[in-house]
Order: sequence, then structure tokens, then C-alpha cells
Amino acid sequence: MKSPAKSKTPRRPPLKKTSNQKDPVGVYCRVRPLGREDEECCIEVISSSTIQLHAPEGFKVNRNGEYKETQYSFKKVFGVLVSQTELFESVAKPLVDDLIHGRNGLLFTYGVTGSGKTFTMTGSPGLGGLLPRSLDMLFNSIGPFQAKRYVFKSDDKNGIEVQNEVDALLERQRRENVCVPKVASSRFKVDPEIADMIKLAEACKADDVDEDSSYSVFVSYIEIYNNYIYDLLEENQEDAIRPKPPQSKILREDQNHNMYVAGCMEVEVKSAEEAFQVFWKGQKRRKVANTRLNRESSRSHSVFIIKLAQAPLDADGDSILQKNQVAVSQLCLVDLAGSERTGRTGAEGTRIREAGNINQSLLTLRTCIEILRENQMCGTNRMVPYRDSKVTHLFKNYFDGEGKVKMIVCVNPKADDYEETLLVMRFAEMTQEVEVARPMDRPICGFTPGRRNRNQAFKDELLPPIPTAEVTDAHDDITLPRLIEALQNRHRIRQTMLEDYNKAGASNTMTSLLQKLDSNINSKENYIHEQNGKLLEKDKIIQNNKAEIERLEKKAKMLEHKIDILQKTTKIYEDDKRSLQHELETGAQRLQRELSEKRRMEQRMQGAVTDTQHKWEKECERRVNAMQQQMQNKLWVKDEKLKQLKAIVTEGKTPGRPEPPPRQTQPKPPPPREEQRAPLPAKRSASPSPTVGWTSTPVRPLHRRSRSAGGEKWVDHKPSSSLDLGTVLQPIIPNAIKVSAPNEKALSKCDRYVLTHQEVASDGEIQTQLIKGDVMKTRGGGQACAVAMEMKAGSTMGPGLEHHCITK
Repeated sequence: MKSPAKSKTPRRPPLKKTSNQKDPVGVYCRVRPLGREDEECCIEVISSSTIQLHAPEGFKVNRNGEYKETQYSFKKVFGVLVSQTELFESVAKPLVDDLIHGRNGLLFTYGVTGSGKTFTMTGSPGLGGLLPRSLDMLFNSIGPFQAKRYVFKSDDKNGIEVQNEVDALLERQRRENVCVPKVASSRFKVDPEIADMIKLAEACKADDVDEDSSYSVFVSYIEIYNNYIYDLLEENQEDAIRPKPPQSKILREDQNHNMYVAGCMEVEVKSAEEAFQVFWKGQKRRKVANTRLNRESSRSHSVFIIKLAQAPLDADGDSILQKNQVAVSQLCLVDLAGSERTGRTGAEGTRIREAGNINQSLLTLRTCIEILRENQMCGTNRMVPYRDSKVTHLFKNYFDGEGKVKMIVCVNPKADDYEETLLVMRFAEMTQEVEVARPMDRPICGFTPGRRNRNQAFKDELLPPIPTAEVTDAHDDITLPRLIEALQNRHRIRQTMLEDYNKAGASNTMTSLLQKLDSNINSKENYIHEQNGKLLEKDKIIQNNKAEIERLEKKAKMLEHKIDILQKTTKIYEDDKRSLQHELETGAQRLQRELSEKRRMEQRMQGAVTDTQHKWEKECERRVNAMQQQMQNKLWVKDEKLKQLKAIVTEGKTPGRPEPPPRQTQPKPPPPREEQRAPLPAKRSASPSPTVGWTSTPVRPLHRRSRSAGGEKWVDHKPSSSLDLGTVLQPIIPNAIKVSAPNEKALSKCDRYVLTHQEVASDGEIQTQLIKGDVMKTRGGGQACAVAMEMKAGSTMGPGLEHHCITK
């Protein structure tokens, strides 16, 4: 069973058709005057369409060491002396004229913070900007042809509905709650703060206004703050204790695929003063903040939408057609927030987040423009990321061919804004290359023009005018009878006129004339049909030629784009080559400096080695002298002992034995110093035989084996105070007798002697010394050791050997 037709999903209406003609985005430039005369200026206006940027001090020299000056061209450049009136005549007046004739328009200001965007759009007392002048021109043009309030009504879906006079009157009474007739002078009071925005001498008016249509103006004002949309005209219930934050709005698409802000309040206005008063009310709610660059810096993008609804009058020129003949056009005036760097503005906390969202939305706008330009110039079909930002998503229909797009680039010529102004100029230059399709004009309803004036004149001549009165109450006994009497009188006169016309036979004459006109029209239509067939054939040929021309133009643009890319690549390679050459030269110079520094270091080190060698030679000589002095002291001590021994022997010798010749001794040296004393003092042997020093002749028995045969025995003297270091680098002495204190028994069995001596160095580390020597037997039966101290690494005594004697 088939489902009923009403349950089927309705088909979406087709997209609006646009013409094949395209217009480029109109980009204008306005230069703000310098704040102080002593500031450095980096922008110069060369002609009416060209400006030149001079790099300020600190930025003049680029990588190549050349002075960098760039020129940028616009559709028109407005210098510091251009007035607000001249700017409006060139930029905004054509958009207002298109608005009155049913075409959409988009105008936005772009620039760095503090470049004059808000002044250009809004103005100041006595110097009205583009917005108040646009409102003034609009109402000057359509003022006499406006419909009564609430005849046009918004349907909350980006459309306009028309209701009859009675419903409009009832809604007007319900909303305004009027009890007594209003006086015209007290209908609206203008805020004195904005009263002198527009001067009467500067008022302008559009030409060719359709007088057979009825108009109504609706305004709305929104802001895009942190990528959220807020209605600046929405009345919130104010609570002093807990204020309710405003609710963000969402974007939707209407039945004609146009984007609009759902739930946004649209206010119907009847004069320029009332419209600007509504704007000023929302302007006070806009997010602004004090930064280092601007006292009242805009923290959001503001969008003021002027929507004009117009519908044709009926054949009599009295009332508006109730059919679907309403045409809606709108003009969007956008004041974009300025791009800024947090380092310059000194932003913190919330200001940093606001600046980040502003820069991100402007970056998305730049990306969309770049992709549009690439698609048009190279014939590509990349998707434009309109949805990445609320600003681009809201105005995507304009770039798709729903109206004209214009941009005013505001620049500040001071040197501090040079880098950011350079980026703005590049974006503006790229935007001029984007083309927007021209929209189709709306069709004419088909009624005879001039019917409003003709009907009004007819009423003024034949019918008595209706008295001006307004019903304030259903029980009004004064106004209603007067209106009924006037209407009855007009109806009586109308009936009389119809009877006279019928009696004269004018109807038959009119019928014959109409038949003749119909026959002429049919013949002309046939002729036109034939000519249309010929025109269709010619149009096909023209379309084929246009298609071929467009294909060739796209190919030429693609080749030009490739050439541009190759030129840019070549330039990049050349820049890289120059930079690498510069780095190579810098490296060679640095290497040469390092080589010269190395030679100087070698010379210094050679001198330092010579000085150190000379120093150590002196130190060794000093230590040798000290050792010699120490040995002389020891010899003196031994001589004294020998003298004592000789005296003892002399006293105990038998008479008649000859005395040995006296030994010549050296003179007594001075007493030794503490640092010259031997580290190991001589020990007496336990044997009763006398001990002989260095002059004693050792007994060398004939049965002693050769040392090379490995028959040596060692006395490994390790005192009990020695520490076990626990390292693998320990001396291993084979065939040794380990003792903690030397004795006569151990020394009599061995040929060599080694002493392990440890002490704490100045740096806290343990210093180990091995003292080696030979065990020699003396004639008296004792043993004498001639030893030498072997220095280890870390010793502070320097090179050389110290000789000691241990006697047992």
C-alpha cells in the first residue's frame, strides 16, 4: 500500500541562480593621521590608488642588506584629509542604492587595533560614519513610501510576511498599548549624544526609487564574541543580585539557503534617528576593554544588519498585494575586531583568550579568501572552510554570489604597527583578486507603473479625502461615526461615477480597443518567437565560444600561477643560496679565528711548560740539597756514635795493642730542620754486635744464587696501621715473608726488603708509598738495609728518590 502524498518529504527548493558576470571584491584603504607629530611615519600615499610602506628604523635592512620598500594598490586610497562624506560617497552609497533596488551588500572594516575601524563605521559627534549616513540615505529615499508599522512582520525564519491593515492596527495597539492619540512631535526623542551625527546639509537620496511599492525597514545588531553569537538588542531580565548572562544564538539556513541568526531580535524602525538610537543602545552593550594600544578596544566582531522589505501595491495603488511578492534585501555593516599581539597589548587572563579568538577568526577569514582565490585562478574545487568560524559561516552566501562585497582596510602609519600593517596589506592585496558572482535582478510584478500617484490624484480630485483619525477604543463614539460617514460619502460618489461611465458606453469602446490590442500583441508575439529562435541559436554559438574562452583563460591563469610558483621557488632557492654562502663565509672566518687562537694557545702552553720545567728543576735541586744535608746529618750522628764506641773500645782494650788510626770526621753541621729529617729513623739491632752505617762492608757469601734465577726472598713489611684499599692494583710479591714489624729472624732469611707506608694527603685521599731496599749483612753479624722510596701517583713531593737506612 502506498503512503499518502502528504507524508512525503518535501523537496528542497533549488538554489538561487546567479549571473555569469562576476565583480571583484572592492578593497579600499584609509590612512589614519598620526597621534603625535614627532612619531615616525611608515606609510606614504603616492596616488589615489597606491600607497608605499617604508620600513622604520630597525627594520630597514633585510637579509640581502637592501632597503625594503613595498607598494600596494587598491580600488581607492583615502588619505588623512579625506572627510567622512567623501568616504561614504565612494564606498557605502552604491551599497545603499543596491539595497533599495533589492540587492544585498556586505561592507566590513579590517585592520590592526587602533587603526580607526570603529570611527570609520560609526563616527563621532559631528562626524557621522558610514552607518548613520547609510540609514539617513535609506530613509530619505523611501520615507514617503513606508508602510504602517506591523504591516510587514518577521516570521522568525529570515522571511517577511504581510498582514492586512486591521491585523496590523490590532497588533500595534496590543504592543504599544496606546490609549490616546500620539502627537507627532512627541513620537520619538533623540539621544543628545548622537543627535548631531548627521547634518542636514550632508543628506543624500537615492535615484529611481520604485514609488509603486511599499517599504519597511528592520534592523538587528549582533556581536561575535569568543566565536559565540550574542544579540545586543535582546532585553534580559535584570537581576541586581544574580544577573543572568546573555544566551548565545545559533546559525541556521533558511529555505533559500541563506544563513541567518536564529532567535535574533529584529526591530522595525521608521526613521534614521530611531534606527541609530537602536544601534546606539546595542553599541553600549558591546564587549570593549582597555588595553595598552587602545583605551576602548573592541573585543568582538559587531554586525549591524539593515533588512529592507518591499512589496508592490495592487492595481489600484491602495494596498499591498497579499501574495508571495515580498522582496527582502539586506545590508550588513561589519566592524571587525582588530588583530593584535599580546606582547604589545600587555593582555593577561581573559584578554589573552579574547585576543586568541579574534586572531583565530581573522585567520579563518584569510584562509577562506585564499582558497576562493585559488579555486578561481587555478580551476580547483577545494572546499572553503566557512564553518571554522562564525564570521565566515554567517557571510558565506555573499561570497557565493548573494550580493556585493566591499572592504575598507584601515591602517595606522606609526612605526610600531609596521609589521602587523604589512600582514594586513598582503591580505588586502590577495582579497582584491577574489571575484563574486553578480546576483540576478528580481522580476517586476507586471502592473502599470505610476499607479500610486495616479490613484492618489484621482482620489484628491473626485473623492473627498478620508479624515485623519485613529481609533483608540472600540467604544469611540466620535471617531467611528465620522469615518463611517466619510466612507459612505466616498462610496456614493463612486457608484455615481460608475453609472455615468456605463451610460456613456465607454465599456464597449474599451472592449473593442482591447481586442485590437490583443491581435497586435499576438502578431508581435509570433514575430518575437521567431526572433527568439534565432537568438537561441546565436546564444548557443556564443555560449560555446564563451566556454572555449573560459577554458583558455583558466589554462592561462593556471600557467601564470605555475610561473608565479616557479618564480617564488627560484627566489626562495636564491635566498637560501645567499644565506648558505653567508653562513659558509661566516664559518670560514670563525675557523680562521679558531686556528689563530689555537696557535696563540700553543705558544702560551709552550711558555707555561718551559716555566714549569724550570720551576721543577729548581725544586729538584732544592730537594737534592736538602737530602744531601740530611745525609750529612746522619753521617755526623754515626760519627759521633763511632767516637763513643771507639772510646768504649779504647777503655777496654788490652795494653800493648796498637790503637787504630783516628777517623777524620767532618765538622759538626748545624742541627737539622724538621722538614729535613728522615721519614724512617734508624733502628738499633737486637744483636749485641755494633751496627755499621754506609761505610760497613757487607759480607757476600760465595754460595748466594743469582737474582735472575728467582731465588730472591723478600721481607714484605706491612704495618698494622695500613688499610686494605680493595682494588685490583695491589702489589703482589712472590716468595715473600709478610711481617707487621721487621725482626732479625726474618731479615736473616731474605735478600730484599719492602715497606708499605700510607699517609693522608692534603686533599683527604690516602697516599701509599713502597719503600724498597737490599738486606746486607755486616761484619758484626747484623743486617743493614739500603732502601729507596718509590713515589706513587698523587704524591706532592715531586720526582726523585729518597734514600733511607734501616739497620737491624
